Amino acid sequence: MGEERIKKIVEFRTLLEKRVRETETELEGLRTLLDMANTVLLEEGFKRAEITKPSVHAPSLPKVTEPPVQPEIPRVPPAAEDEKPVPLRTVTGDLLANLYTREGHVRIVPAGEGAFNVNTPPFSSFFVERVLAQMQRKDQEAAERGELPPEKALSYSIAQEGEIIREITVRNVSPDRLREIKSAVHWTLEKMHEKMQMEA
Repeated sequence: MGEERIKKIVEFRTLLEKRVRETETELEGLRTLLDMANTVLLEEGFKRAEITKPSVHAPSLPKVTEPPVQPEIPRVPPAAEDEKPVPLRTVTGDLLANLYTREGHVRIVPAGEGAFNVNTPPFSSFFVERVLAQMQRKDQEAAERGELPPEKALSYSIAQEGEIIREITVRNVSPDRLREIKSAVHWTLEKMHEKMQMEA
């Protein structure tokens, strides 16, 4: 009876150790996203400072409402150039995936045959749940409040062959979110790659 109890405790400890490793990986990813959010906020703060700096006199205040409309125009032309694949690589140069963007539409195509399994952490727990699903929920809530047209809400799909990830598609992606998604998926695939290397 004593041996059976010890065996169960050992199994339980193994599960706890696994969960701790996964949680640490997720925490690292969240810290990465937090750093990215802080960087974007700083950049936006500088941009707004530059816009409002010349607006010292009251008559020039209406001009402040014009700049937010202007950035929407240059977002479309770069889409044609973004048809070319943007490679996502490890620090050692191994190709993880190719990223394609076009008019708010993002496709991420993992490299290699059977390279990335949907069950390998931190794909589902971090990239899907903490990044894509959270963005989708925020847009759905905004649509319900009438702040965003429902057809403009972010959505995503993951094409699989069995448990192997073949393609990740994200629609209605803003430029800020594109940068966040690119960094998040790059980090996620690199962690998955490291895990697979250790298990090989």
